[in-house]
Amino acid sequence: MSAKIKLRREGAKKNPCYKVIVIDSRKTGDGRFIQMLGYYQPTKEPYALKIDKDESLKWIKQGAKMTKTVESLLRKEGILNDSKEV
Repeated sequence: MSAKIKLRREGAKKNPCYKVIVIDSRKTGDGRFIQMLGYYQPTKEPYALKIDKDESLKWIKQGAKMTKTVESLLRKEGILNDSKEV
């Protein structure tokens, strides 16, 4: 099974809230996910971002692919900077 780390949109119209999830790459983004790693709220000032560092690094080391947006969010949090394997 190949896993993917991506954002899942939730929230109201013009007020998005995203969950950072691990999902089977063959499923759609709104399908059943394996694990929730955190959340991202871009409309708050400053934006709210909370990601479980240990779990996300565990999934990355197991070979989970990330979307470009998730990768940039992990770099902003400093999670990918600590990891030498990525």
